[in-house]
Amino acid sequence: MNKAVAVVGMCGSGKSVLCKYFTERGWDSVYFGGVAVSQLVKNNIPVNELNERHIREQLRKELGMGAFAIILKEEILDKLSRSNVVLDGLYSWSEYLILKELLGDELVVLAVVTNSEIRKARLANRNVRPLSAEMVDSRDVAEIEHSEKGGPIAKADYYVTNNGTEEELKAQFEQFMQWLEKRF
Repeated sequence: MNKAVAVVGMCGSGKSVLCKYFTERGWDSVYFGGVAVSQLVKNNIPVNELNERHIREQLRKELGMGAFAIILKEEILDKLSRSNVVLDGLYSWSEYLILKELLGDELVVLAVVTNSEIRKARLANRNVRPLSAEMVDSRDVAEIEHSEKGGPIAKADYYVTNNGTEEELKAQFEQFMQWLEKRF
């Protein structure tokens, strides 16, 4: 049976880097953040942090806190029928519960944690959608208070710490993959 690994963490923690490691190994990918971006593009609204937040919150208001899992459920199942799948950016506790009910033990949650100041520095310097320290703080508060983001991070099956180099993160990823192979 194929596996689904949901990579969770706060903005700038290194989720996308970890997801890249999975796809380099041939895993398929489902990007949760792509739902908000595609809605903005579809409605000809500029893609930026404020608009993405608005769309995320609007979708959750309309469909509940599990909105992204509901929207992506068929895509996840389709890809999982053919391949292992990495879920990039599972956010809410409700999404976690929906996917856990859907996938059972085939769902593994990998949390990446990074010190706040390091996340802020990385986000200020990233090429796509850079964020100021104030924007990071605002996003953190919004995601914790309005998106149930802490639950999946707290309930993760495995943790990596990303306060160092990419080589150090890659080494922790390799340890996770060894753990995952032993688990299944």
